[in-house]
Amino acid sequence: MTTAARGDAASLFATPRTVAAHRADGSIVLSSPDPLRNGARCVGDWLEQWAQQTPDAIFLAERGDVEEPWTTVTYAQALRQVRAVASWILAQGLSAERPLAILSDNSIDHALLALGAQHVGVPSAAISPAYSLMSKDFDKLKGMIALLEPGAIYVSATKSFAAALAAIEPLHQAQIISGNAGDGDALGFRTVAATPETADVAKAFAAVAPDTIAKFLFTSGSTGTPKAVINTQRMLTSSQQAKAQTWTFLEQAGSNLVILDWLPWSHTFGANHNFNLVLRNGGSLYIDGGKPAPGLFATSLANLRSVMPTVYFNVPRGFDMLIAALRGDEALCRRFFGEVKFAFYAGAALPQNLWDALEELSLKTVGRALPMVSAWGSTETSPLATDCHFLAERSGNIGVPIPGTELKLVPSGDKLEVRVRGPNVTPGYWKAPELTTQAFDEEGFYLIGDAVKLADTARPERGLFFDGRVAEDFKLNSGTWVNVGTLRVAGIAALAPLAQDIVVSGHGGDEVRFLVIPNIAACRAHAGLPETASVNDVLAHDKVRTAIAQGLAKLRQQGPNSSGHATRALLLAEPPSVDGGEITDKGYINQRAVLTRRADAVTRLNADASAEWIGCVG
Repeated sequence: MTTAARGDAASLFATPRTVAAHRADGSIVLSSPDPLRNGARCVGDWLEQWAQQTPDAIFLAERGDVEEPWTTVTYAQALRQVRAVASWILAQGLSAERPLAILSDNSIDHALLALGAQHVGVPSAAISPAYSLMSKDFDKLKGMIALLEPGAIYVSATKSFAAALAAIEPLHQAQIISGNAGDGDALGFRTVAATPETADVAKAFAAVAPDTIAKFLFTSGSTGTPKAVINTQRMLTSSQQAKAQTWTFLEQAGSNLVILDWLPWSHTFGANHNFNLVLRNGGSLYIDGGKPAPGLFATSLANLRSVMPTVYFNVPRGFDMLIAALRGDEALCRRFFGEVKFAFYAGAALPQNLWDALEELSLKTVGRALPMVSAWGSTETSPLATDCHFLAERSGNIGVPIPGTELKLVPSGDKLEVRVRGPNVTPGYWKAPELTTQAFDEEGFYLIGDAVKLADTARPERGLFFDGRVAEDFKLNSGTWVNVGTLRVAGIAALAPLAQDIVVSGHGGDEVRFLVIPNIAACRAHAGLPETASVNDVLAHDKVRTAIAQGLAKLRQQGPNSSGHATRALLLAEPPSVDGGEITDKGYINQRAVLTRRADAVTRLNADASAEWIGCVG
């Protein structure tokens, strides 16, 4: 890492500091010696502040097409509409028992509705559009609506959501709001946003307290109906206060925070981390209508050429596609590495090959390595629990506990299970007292289910590495533990660019084996096939199968032990299922859900006589 890059990082972030308390039972409690300073009372205080201090600054921007200009909303305009929405919400009698549900993608209307509800103490609940637009049975959506019993439901247009709305109609008595003014079967958002402000809004806003529920965010529901995680105002504001104390550049004069982001607000990363980061610090959020998926990333690139962000956020799949694009666009590459202060990855570990590629591109383009940082947490921790606000030597470092948050590392087999306690942690799950009780230990630490390891046992300030999900790891017949999280990332790197993701199997067997979710576009290109070639033809092509076999051999060289590589792989033609809980909006694969739903694929992978699987060469 170059001196220039280290200097940049020093000017952006606080020095990482961690205190470790070792207990007699072998557990370790990590915390920051820096106390969490007082933050805002509620999210609405941030909007009020910036509408007064920088009323004409752009808060939100969007565009329906990359050829169109950006539609923008200033902080002053946003506050006026938020208060109008709040008036309508109060008049309808919405409450925690009758919250606002939002089924659509990120948009200005979505943001103003959610902020309007939260402004007067009414929770909003953003539900992944995948449950409405990609689901076939709508079972999970039905479960969410039945649990929430919403008083109002927003969709961007009733036509595209017609099937989902019909499926949930018997389960609620909510007013349907549409972002499309031409939808005669719903109340137009513009009508709601034009509601005259009443004196009740100021009274209700003044009554919002740190323990007031701000929103409900749903878990993935991989083992049943998704749980509604209670997010209080305290959780959201304390998380951003801790972020400001670690990302010190945020409070420097002229920081000019600009974010271009696609990450969905139905997830804590996009909503509580990124959206609230902008709002807390008076920045500008340009809503990216693209995402890292075939046919959609071109929109993200066009938006990136239009608006270069201060910080670039993405998930590993997004960085994979970005690297390919930067290699093919010298002008964009120069501008990206010249103007972006640093890149932030989350949602899943970044494969080391992508880390190396970004560093190499940056050094080649601007003579310094782009700082790359990350963080760790969950929906239940809003989401920040640790923050890697320093230059790690390699990918995977999730950082140190943020101010105000404690981590308890508990020995579990040969691992350290991590638990979280702090003002950023949820009080529990909505209408699920038993699940809430099960989620915490006797000291009030949230049982997040992850394992971590110290980068340096003698120097805890050097951070932690994610060490997999405790429930995902398994033993081979030899008694050797397989670290699923670590092996998955190593496998993706070894099979790059043909593997989009990997599911690790071999539970109770003699060998590790992979179910591979292929990158069809990369496989098609590698085989030299036209875009019209079917998925089955692509995956059966000799060049693709040979490359996978060679990748398995490469992984075996890196990890010759039985737990460090896979002996065979099966390419999955069917993409991950939303209904089956196999994948989230961010593209993160649920290992257990895939193995359960695709038991037949696991059987074929294990069948010695099968010609489907690909063996490790050599």
